[in-house]
Amino acid sequence: MRFECVSRTHVGLKRKINEDSILVETPRGLWAVADGMGGHEAGEVASAMVAEALRNLPSSDNLDEFATSATDSLRRVNDDLIRLAQTMDSERTIGTTVVALAIDGDRFRCLWAGDSRAYWLRGGQIMRISRDHSLVQDLVDVGMLKPEEAEGHENANVITRAVGVRETLELDSVSGDARPGDLFLLASDGLTRLVDDQEIAAEITRGSLDEAADNLIEKVLERGAPDNVSLIIVRQN
Repeated sequence: MRFECVSRTHVGLKRKINEDSILVETPRGLWAVADGMGGHEAGEVASAMVAEALRNLPSSDNLDEFATSATDSLRRVNDDLIRLAQTMDSERTIGTTVVALAIDGDRFRCLWAGDSRAYWLRGGQIMRISRDHSLVQDLVDVGMLKPEEAEGHENANVITRAVGVRETLELDSVSGDARPGDLFLLASDGLTRLVDDQEIAAEITRGSLDEAADNLIEKVLERGAPDNVSLIIVRQN
């Protein structure tokens, strides 16, 4: 299986440190975005640990085995981050979101914790394949908040799951069929809070993947880029 892939990460216009990490292992069909939290010398450490853990997974052509190995590995990182936070400051949390995508043959598997997202585009239609682990998403799910109100909500940055924040890490996972021509996007919330799903779809399907990635970053910068922003676009050929 062949893939075309581009990736970008940018510190944005307000932050001094980029706490995002990306993993691009295109020959293996494995990609991930992690958005760290905890401040200088903490968030970037957490996201880098997640990316490295996924990079070191044993090769497998079985997506169920991948999901099991990835979950076990990320739970070890979760334990390590909790211990690290305790050595630095008993009140401190050092954590990171993660969204990972693996494709093998005609199937894909996505797993995640937090509000970094995965999208799937086919025939010009965009589908969000991850569900944000966030307070506002919970409010949307129970009908207390409209979807269009979520991104601008005052608690939009409150996430309910991440690696390193609780003793037990729970990951969600979804799988589906993958076909030639399918497009996948992994992104931190630095993109998705400022660029809506339809704008993302329009950019990704308009021209080359490089142009799409550059245009998406440019949109974020034009809109103030208050956070780090990272994205990976994958096309299955």
